[in-house]
Amino acid sequence: MPSRRTVLAAGAGVTTALAAGGPAHADDRRPDELLAHMTLEEKVGQLFVSRAYGHSATAPDQADIDANLRELGVRTAAELLARYRLGGIIYFAWAHNTRDPRQIADLSDGIQRASLQQPRGLPVLISTDQEHGAVCRVGRPASLFPGAMAIGAGGSRADARTLGLLAGRELKAVGIRQNYSPVADVNVNPANPVIGVRSFGADPAAVATLVAAEAEGYRAAGVAATAKHFPGHGDTAVDSHTGFPVITHSREEWETLDAVPFRAAIAAGIESLMTAHILVPALDASGDPATLSRPIVTGILRERLGYDGVVVTDALDMAGVRTKYGDDRVPVLALKAGVDQLLNPPDLDVAWNAVLKAVQDGELAERRLDESVLRILRLKARLGLFDEPYVGPADVGRTVGAPEHLAAADRIAERTTTLLVNEGPLLPLSPRTHPRLLVVGADPASPTGTTGPPTGVLAAALTALGFTATALATGMAPSAETIAGAVTAAGGADAVVVATYNVTAADAQRTLVRQLAATGRPVVAVAVRNPYDVAQLPFVRACLAAYCWTDVELRAAARVIAGVAGPRGKLPVPVRRADDPTRVLYPIGHGLTY
Repeated sequence: MPSRRTVLAAGAGVTTALAAGGPAHADDRRPDELLAHMTLEEKVGQLFVSRAYGHSATAPDQADIDANLRELGVRTAAELLARYRLGGIIYFAWAHNTRDPRQIADLSDGIQRASLQQPRGLPVLISTDQEHGAVCRVGRPASLFPGAMAIGAGGSRADARTLGLLAGRELKAVGIRQNYSPVADVNVNPANPVIGVRSFGADPAAVATLVAAEAEGYRAAGVAATAKHFPGHGDTAVDSHTGFPVITHSREEWETLDAVPFRAAIAAGIESLMTAHILVPALDASGDPATLSRPIVTGILRERLGYDGVVVTDALDMAGVRTKYGDDRVPVLALKAGVDQLLNPPDLDVAWNAVLKAVQDGELAERRLDESVLRILRLKARLGLFDEPYVGPADVGRTVGAPEHLAAADRIAERTTTLLVNEGPLLPLSPRTHPRLLVVGADPASPTGTTGPPTGVLAAALTALGFTATALATGMAPSAETIAGAVTAAGGADAVVVATYNVTAADAQRTLVRQLAATGRPVVAVAVRNPYDVAQLPFVRACLAAYCWTDVELRAAARVIAGVAGPRGKLPVPVRRADDPTRVLYPIGHGLTY
């Protein structure tokens, strides 16, 4: 790989400023010097963060070349950077960007090289959504930690900071320097289809503490954290990916509930905040989504809360931001509202040219672009990207999936598993008294990097602990025939472990658990997503909340079932009664021990 100074020598003009040595500091003058020499087209490019298909910046597979041509009009990420002079690239597993750590690092270096080789080349801010738990883009062998609600159940500020620190080191090692995490939404709606376990919980103060701690960990690792989704996506029953959610909180409710974690994130110096594609009439009566709302982004976030860091939109290909305006107007209106980074527009060419034309026509002042570009350049400087844009080759193997990181993830997970019900008590189970276990239940699509469905992971973990555990995945909507087969299989077991996933009153999963309990065999339910399942399962003798179906959380649940670890988690959300949702069945803080 050519040295950074050699690469920059290919440019002109401001490359001298870029090549200046020394560490980046908050008062680094290079961003201001760079901005003074940038063309309008270069400024527009810096505002955009786009996807690009492929494992390589210059030689992706043919299917990814086809996808890039179809969606972006170029063959490769390198061509994309050359055409639009992008400020950022976002990685997705589905875009085939994240196959393995060495490949990710090579892709990151290829992206930086392609950008820096352009005239007045600038380093790229590479980002992803690595929330852990249900949302991960970089999978095994990277270290995967419990998700936010599990961390909320653990309630440890130190664990949240450790997650940010260790996960951040691994992201930095592969060239990812901006992470769209932590989720700062306060999940007060059990029916929330998009946030749920991605939130730390329903207590604003507790969420605020953990958001700030995780952000501090990422900063210490050299990665920009991103609190999302401002002004708060926690109380909705609509997914902004597919619809346009409306938050009906009053201004006072927003101040005491939704705003609290964002205030904490800002006080902690978080580097970026992400907007939500939601309507909050109490904050802006115009009917515009928050992403496009000047009263919310500039009036509240910038002026009232005093935030001067980078504001990034949620993805602009989501339905929540496209219901009212066309794809050519959305990026312009977002900039007028006060955002800085425009994330993943559905048609980059339309969006890029719309912003350029808005400035040329006078709708957007160029000085408005300058404000955002300067924030982005200053963030890149603080992250050291002007001095060290490339990945250290030795860092990948030494850092990603380091044994001490994996051990830390297991220890943290053990502090999160929550025991909600334990009649008898049934748990812990012993290989001596219950040697044969049947593990049945839901088989949701595996998050990136997991080794299989929850039944298989649980059965393997329990077998390793001395049981003879047999896995039988019965699915998310088991048929009567499947249920009958599970009931027959239960006859040969000493106890049954059931993985449940968002059970409802009319759910076939509920029928499965009820019929298994009717066999007389002891039944242990493990809620592998939302902990609210327990309200629908009054016939089980024991119920655990694992908060996600990743390996690390399921292994911890298995250790709790076997008594190798004690249950230490406490509910970070209330569980309401199934027959009367106005009454609380288990309050925040509930959690049994043994």
